[in-house]
Amino acid sequence: MKKKIIIIFSIIVIFAILFLLTFHFLNLNKVQSETILSRQMMLSEVFPDSYKPYIDELKKQYPNWEFKALYTNLDWKYVIDNENVFGKNLVPKSYTDNWKNTNPGEYNVEVDSGWVDASRIAVEYAMDPRNFLNYVRVFQFEELSYNSRTNTTSSIEKVLYGTEFYNQIVEYKNSSGTNIVTDKKYSELILSAAKTSGVSSFHLASRIKQEVGPFLSHSSISGTVSGFEGLYNFYNIGATSSSEPMGAIKNGLQYAKDGKGASTATKNKYLIPWNTKERAITGGAIFIGSSYINLGQNTIYLQKFHVYDTSDDELFWHQYMTNVLAPYSESKLIYTGYANGNLLDTSMSFVIPIYENMPDLPCTSPAISASDFSSDNTKVYAKVDTSLNVRSGPGTSYEVLTSVSANTQMTRIAKGKQKGELWDRVKLENGMVGYVFQTYLEEVPDKQVEKIELSVDKTTINKGEKVKINSTISPSDAANKNLTYSSSDTKVATVSSDGYILGVSSRKRYHYS
Repeated sequence: MKKKIIIIFSIIVIFAILFLLTFHFLNLNKVQSETILSRQMMLSEVFPDSYKPYIDELKKQYPNWEFKALYTNLDWKYVIDNENVFGKNLVPKSYTDNWKNTNPGEYNVEVDSGWVDASRIAVEYAMDPRNFLNYVRVFQFEELSYNSRTNTTSSIEKVLYGTEFYNQIVEYKNSSGTNIVTDKKYSELILSAAKTSGVSSFHLASRIKQEVGPFLSHSSISGTVSGFEGLYNFYNIGATSSSEPMGAIKNGLQYAKDGKGASTATKNKYLIPWNTKERAITGGAIFIGSSYINLGQNTIYLQKFHVYDTSDDELFWHQYMTNVLAPYSESKLIYTGYANGNLLDTSMSFVIPIYENMPDLPCTSPAISASDFSSDNTKVYAKVDTSLNVRSGPGTSYEVLTSVSANTQMTRIAKGKQKGELWDRVKLENGMVGYVFQTYLEEVPDKQVEKIELSVDKTTINKGEKVKINSTISPSDAANKNLTYSSSDTKVATVSSDGYILGVSSRKRYHYS
């Protein structure tokens, strides 16, 4: 009997273990499914309040544009802490100290030739998407997939206008130094590369302009660098920072030569070696598409700041460029290409990152000195005949965020005290923050009291009795609503400063004013 009981007990234990394992497995699958679902649900059409006024204004200007909020679920301070690491974000050495890391031993240390580590406030400014939600800089958030409707050679030429790539037949030198002239233009190579890689041709053209500048003589694409003759790298892929002369360029050309340790399959995929300009432009485009855009880093912003991708890899390391303002600069190039091609009214999609616990107001640019402003909280209005521009910075070189009509009220949150033209920082009633020319602002005058109504709930006040005076002041938002009370006959009644009548004698007559 004992054996039978033991056997039955063992069977129950086994079933219990199997049940627990099954439950754990199902629960694990559920957690994994919810994780995948949360990844899919991170995109939303609903934006936080501090983003809404900028998005609404862009939608009003360009109704064919679509905006998606990318909820990263990352804490703002955590993000900045991980990006504000020495050498991860750079600025030109010629910039003012507000832009630079001034820590002892790190100040003005060249991480790359002519480039130094950025300050924390520079990183905060560059990473705060609200600073760039205007019709120009918003293109750093444009989804970068190939679009056959807008990607044409004629539109690419408009992006290339003003450079030596514009309307130019491609020629190059091979490893022997022989000059090869092709029958294709740069715009044709870029369009072909866009189709092959699935990457926007505007992005490729703008990236080339950003990385190698307007001249065909740039060392990365000259084909004449000693030891790397006949090799080309239009996107500076693999051009990691180096303090050695031309170190970054040589690193990039080394990648163009052998993939720097990449597998044979990878090198074949990227058409390495990049010993012709067509292979370099197309192979580099495939690299960008497969290494960034197709992994979820499908905007210039997300390629610069690795705060999201579709894998479970660690964040903050897979970053295409070190220039902290690269998205800011490239967005202007893309906008110009669209504007020149009369393409701004076409359908476009933008993905805007959202962080947890962001500052209430957009982070200010290091180019804007705090000493040029004094804190303020004054109601002002637009003293203009027609309309007043609200800009993204204190000057006419900054983009217009919106225009407000005459007499529109706003709050001045910082009063300008710059030399020369004075600009104030303001917050509109819809929450948008921007800058306006101080001359066109006037303080809202205080509202005056127009009417005072007094009453009491009793017509007879006995000796020693206290009764409150009820007061109603119109308008309710008048500037000075302080009342003073007095009695015309203190032998009958007195009135306290807070409006209470005290009966003094038994006579039933009293007066208050």
